[in-house]
Amino acid sequence: MPPHEDKTLAKTQSSSNGSTDSAECKKDYVQDGPEAQEIAKYLPYFPFKGIPRFYDIGGFLANPDVFQKIVDIFAARYGEIGIDSVAGLDARGFVLGPPIALALKKPFIMMRKKGKMPNSIQSKAYETEYGSREGMTVQRDKISKGDRVLVIDDLVATGGTLSSAISLVHMLGGTVVECACVVELKMFIDPAEGSGLPSRTNLFKELGINHVPVWGLVSEDVLTIEAELHKDYVDDGEEH
Repeated sequence: MPPHEDKTLAKTQSSSNGSTDSAECKKDYVQDGPEAQEIAKYLPYFPFKGIPRFYDIGGFLANPDVFQKIVDIFAARYGEIGIDSVAGLDARGFVLGPPIALALKKPFIMMRKKGKMPNSIQSKAYETEYGSREGMTVQRDKISKGDRVLVIDDLVATGGTLSSAISLVHMLGGTVVECACVVELKMFIDPAEGSGLPSRTNLFKELGINHVPVWGLVSEDVLTIEAELHKDYVDDGEEH
């Protein structure tokens, strides 16, 4: 499944108070385009959780101008296609989703791990590159039938977590307009047989959600910055 084709979008620019101005000229923000290549400089990778390249969004979160640019790009992409709410995934989607929702002037919805919210429904268990996970949850009253929902997370790899989010939206009668992430690892989209890598394309087909588009601003093709490790660095990442 090729990366989702970009729509023509309204370019946004930060004003002095950090808000966005969607009246600027239209612009296509393409995966790994000039803006993405600049942002990639602030996404170093670490050996973490047993993964040789764990991409750390802490790099751009520490730079307000870069973080604002990411928010502006996402607000531009989704400002004109008609969404009712923005859903963010536990936990990094809680960092990225709210400023994007505010820029779009739309409600923000939390999709959390089990046992964290009252009045919630739960999706089925799912698999990630880290292993098996219990289903995600969302509060019953946050999505109504016919709602158009934008799902936000920091990174998409195998698509397991996104599949859980899509399921929750569908369970409540909503539609996922798109799943949007800062980073998309293309190696998992449709890997060659025998590679040993899980296929996001096959997973989405098996779950009947292959009609839901997925878009990432930056791919591993331009994520080449290796973090400088302290001499005492150890991989102490917890599984979850």
